[in-house]
Amino acid sequence: MKISDFVSKYDSQNQFQVLKDSYKQIEFAWNNTIDVEKLLTKKIRNIIVSGLGGSAISADLMQNFLKDELTLPFFVNRNYQLPNFADKNTLLIISSYSGNTEETVSVLEEGIRKECGIICISTGGKVEEIALKKKIPLVKMQTGFQPRYALGLSFFSLLKVLTELGIVPGQNDEVDKIKNLWRKKGEDYSREGNIAVNCAEQLIGFIPVIYSAADITYAAGYRFKCQLNENSKLHAFHNVIPELNHNEIIGWESFADKQFNAKLINVLDESYHPQVKKRFEITTELTSKKGLEYLNIESEESDFKVRLLDLIYLFDWITYYVAVFRGYDPSEIDNIHTLKERLS
Repeated sequence: MKISDFVSKYDSQNQFQVLKDSYKQIEFAWNNTIDVEKLLTKKIRNIIVSGLGGSAISADLMQNFLKDELTLPFFVNRNYQLPNFADKNTLLIISSYSGNTEETVSVLEEGIRKECGIICISTGGKVEEIALKKKIPLVKMQTGFQPRYALGLSFFSLLKVLTELGIVPGQNDEVDKIKNLWRKKGEDYSREGNIAVNCAEQLIGFIPVIYSAADITYAAGYRFKCQLNENSKLHAFHNVIPELNHNEIIGWESFADKQFNAKLINVLDESYHPQVKKRFEITTELTSKKGLEYLNIESEESDFKVRLLDLIYLFDWITYYVAVFRGYDPSEIDNIHTLKERLS
């Protein structure tokens, strides 16, 4: 079957086209008007981004993306409440694509009580209602996407907030490079026999175990895991080097017993510490001896920030193809809908 046959048969909401047009999300977010004047008078001593799922991964990714530029503590909050250190000197960024994520709405209300400096990134819902009522700055995103397919909106909206507040320097050059890359790669990944298709085919029949590097490609590996869960309806696991070399590596000693049909995916980057590179090599060697197959994935772009977003985009396409090749709709998230109904 051709790609178009799989798309027409299994992709009920045409996420194929959404992925291909993802660069347009960057354009919208970066050209969007953001009013942060109210926050410029705040003495910001720490930053908390609060969200869940696809609305939180942008903050994880930001920690890696700005690893050499952030000078303030940057905390990603996935809960119903704020950490105890949050106060009037905290910049609280509320990230909820729908605007109705109950955990995030709860944090927004607590942030108001604690007098945090707050800015909201959303399409509407309760977050917008509260923001308008309390005169809290609001960054409106485009509607019509599932949150995990709107990373271009959430990530680049968050990045623009940080640049507009002067927390990090301007990012125009990097944003242009990433936008152009996504436009080009969107065309590439839409064609037969592309690298995303090839990687997806290698994952069929396996449980992916993804290894990335702490503080550098952590977010890319974790995003890949989550997209395999939601898009591909597939269990996947993620851990980071060097931490996993102090515990998880021992678990592979009994893998010859074939406890489960796993495949290792190494997320690599040229910027890794020499010892981290060695750790990937040794870990792969040890697990291969136990019969574990592996796949190395690395971006060839020259700039780290571009490489990171290159990986993110490739992983999204891989998980899309794993879904349709396995006969699953990459849009469907029935268990999440059921959970939300039961909770309400």
